[in-house]
Amino acid sequence: MDFSLKKYQELLFSLLNAGYRFQCFQEFLQEASGKTVILRHDVDLRPGHSLQFAKLQHEMGLTGVYYFRAVPESWDEPIIQEIASLGHEIGYHYECLTTCKGSLERAIEDFEKNLTALRQLAPVSTICMHGSPMSRYDSKDLWKTYSYRDFGIVGEPYFDVDFNQVAYLTDTGRRWDGEKVSVRDKVDSTFVHAFKTTDDIIAAAKQGTLPDQIMFTFHPQRWTESPYLWARELVSQNVKNVVKRYFFIR
Repeated sequence: MDFSLKKYQELLFSLLNAGYRFQCFQEFLQEASGKTVILRHDVDLRPGHSLQFAKLQHEMGLTGVYYFRAVPESWDEPIIQEIASLGHEIGYHYECLTTCKGSLERAIEDFEKNLTALRQLAPVSTICMHGSPMSRYDSKDLWKTYSYRDFGIVGEPYFDVDFNQVAYLTDTGRRWDGEKVSVRDKVDSTFVHAFKTTDDIIAAAKQGTLPDQIMFTFHPQRWTESPYLWARELVSQNVKNVVKRYFFIR
């Protein structure tokens, strides 16, 4: 069954067997070479699912980066601290222009406040924009006026990764070919893939046809062994995809 923890673990094993090493994002920015995978996790909802991912990775000797939103449905302080204690990178999943209704002044204040609060729980050196697909504001626009490096941030994937060198695979839309239903989780890249399911990626790993460097983006709330939650996420995401395609994507 796709989008299950079992399938996720199978994907990780296929990448390990294909000779990839795994790096947190901040490590990748410092030293990237050879066959490398970045496991990025956007903790939009159900942080307990992210903790399951983090524990599974830890058992396999792997690390990833987990980006937490400053909203109750994501911000779980004991979970943030536990994931950090397992050796994973913690980052801030900012959406300040959305929450501050487009006000740049309020947004940068909100950014600093939330970043400071997150740093009370774990070291934070990278950030990543939350797409807020139903909002008319793109929080990446905050950096047209300000610089995140002034806050001790060393990287933001949408600005600091050359996606012509690093393939980008995201489960946005609860599918691996969700570009047509993605509002903001998109990158400019010369890489072209035909992956629809996780099994497609696993097959490519076994065949040795994956690019040497890959950033995966997972939304762990979509991955579960619970038949009820699995079905609910499937139906909910399919509805969202239709709404985004016809009302928010231009």
